[in-house]
Amino acid sequence: MKILVTGAKGFLGKNLIAELKNRGYSDILEVTRETSIILFRKYVSECQFVFHLAGVNRPNDDKEFMDENYGSTSELLKLLKSYGNTSPILLTSSIQAEKNNAYGKSKKAAEDLLFAINKEDGAKVLVYRLSNIFGKWCKPNYNSVIATFCHNIARDLDIKIDDPKKELNLCYIDDVVNEFIKAMEGSPTIIGDYCNVPTSYSVTLGKVVELIRSFKESRIDLSVPDMSNEFSKKLYSTYLSYLPEDSFSYNLKMNCDHRGSFTEFIKTTDRGQVSINVSKPRVTKGNHWHHTKNEKFLVVSGTGVIRFRKIDCQEVIEYFVSGAKMEVIDIPTGYTHNIENLGDTDMVTIMWANEPFNSKEPDTYHLEV
Repeated sequence: MKILVTGAKGFLGKNLIAELKNRGYSDILEVTRETSIILFRKYVSECQFVFHLAGVNRPNDDKEFMDENYGSTSELLKLLKSYGNTSPILLTSSIQAEKNNAYGKSKKAAEDLLFAINKEDGAKVLVYRLSNIFGKWCKPNYNSVIATFCHNIARDLDIKIDDPKKELNLCYIDDVVNEFIKAMEGSPTIIGDYCNVPTSYSVTLGKVVELIRSFKESRIDLSVPDMSNEFSKKLYSTYLSYLPEDSFSYNLKMNCDHRGSFTEFIKTTDRGQVSINVSKPRVTKGNHWHHTKNEKFLVVSGTGVIRFRKIDCQEVIEYFVSGAKMEVIDIPTGYTHNIENLGDTDMVTIMWANEPFNSKEPDTYHLEV
């Protein structure tokens, strides 16, 4: 299938084209402002499906709304008709088409053109009235408050919040792209005359800012967002895409002594804590037990032994571990335990605990194995 995409370098276009390629569509006819009229006409004459994504939403003059949003649609439809090409057309409109403003009027006029073509020659038209879309590759300080907030907060720049209680209706770019491709393949989500992206989120502006700021703070408090919340998960992915390219990394505090080091990596309120333990050769760490706290140890480098003793028994249980064998050792409650490096190089252990460390209630009691 030859797929024509106008606005190919825009936010929607870049994401759509990337996913089309991921799914094996290779004959994509990309149209941008730089595409020559000769090449554009060639594409229009041979395409078999049209994603008409081109348009403007922040011109210097309101007159450009009609010139671009209506005008580009009119030109495209005239060319298709001149070549006798009745390919299905998917148009990205806006919920603003319901409003009496310059942008909305231009989008409504473009919609009307498509519906007229449908009545005239039966060409399949798919009109999506989109709300606010967020995700990677959206231009900040342009047409997306999410992009602007993510970009500015990641750089410690000021943001402007007129009304924290303002309700936003948001769609995630991957959900939009998935729906578009479903529509192209014959399964659009249709409500009345219009198509619809079925997954959307209603959230206040204040909550969005609160979440994005918490993402920034997570590098300090080592937390991770609630990934069971779909909106939070998608917003976090979006935030990361706006990190400055010289700020992808962040340092962790290594607690070092003559035995090696212990470094907390990730903390969560409901999924526990992950830490990295480095033991020097012939060093033994631990010799303590817990009432309720439980752990999992995974040695990823070096060789050693993990010893257990039930606190009211004398029998010692040993598990020999090695980075050459990915083996998780559960640390049950009521057993004092230690870990000894038996090798000549540092031993590295990933340690998970079922709760973040709480210095006021450590639930850790010294007792030699």
